[in-house]
Amino acid sequence: MNTDSIPQGDPAKAGRSIGAMFFAVFGGLWLGLWASDQYPRSVFAILIVVSLTAALFIAAIRVYRRNSSAFTALAQTPETRRRSRYFNLVNGAQWIIIFVVAFVLGQTGLGDWILPSIIFIVGLHFLPLARLFGYGPHYVTGAALILLAITYPFVAHDGPASAFGALATGLILWLSAIVAISPIAQRPQRDA
Repeated sequence: MNTDSIPQGDPAKAGRSIGAMFFAVFGGLWLGLWASDQYPRSVFAILIVVSLTAALFIAAIRVYRRNSSAFTALAQTPETRRRSRYFNLVNGAQWIIIFVVAFVLGQTGLGDWILPSIIFIVGLHFLPLARLFGYGPHYVTGAALILLAITYPFVAHDGPASAFGALATGLILWLSAIVAISPIAQRPQRDA
């Protein structure tokens, strides 16, 4: 039997590593937002955030490369195309809702609530994705972000405008990236 034509790797690991790449970058952006508020330490904080974002992104790329042939082989199945369409729909809706909510809050003098609103919307978008991919940790990420968005405006010293929201969001996304590429995520997930 010729094993050269059998794709090597696990398509689920490759898919999770793609998610980890996005979590690394978006987590880095949130942490960059927090770091920019840390003047005069902001330059040092931004350098650390950039370095750690790059390290996490590279780690995710390595996992992807080990599993990319299996992922590519599965890319054109009807189920994969259906998931891709649904994924694009959920993400498109998330961005539209974010822009509309940010615009409305900005126009009504409630601009301080834009940050927690975005965190809440991003958290919500993880819930249908968890079901779509049968990946339980997305429920945890979504719930953590939703809980953060609901609570930090009332406990942070600066209220909803506090940089704590950006810090915690970035850390949640980075932790989600680490989990996605760690051996914990290598176990098969139950279909939802």
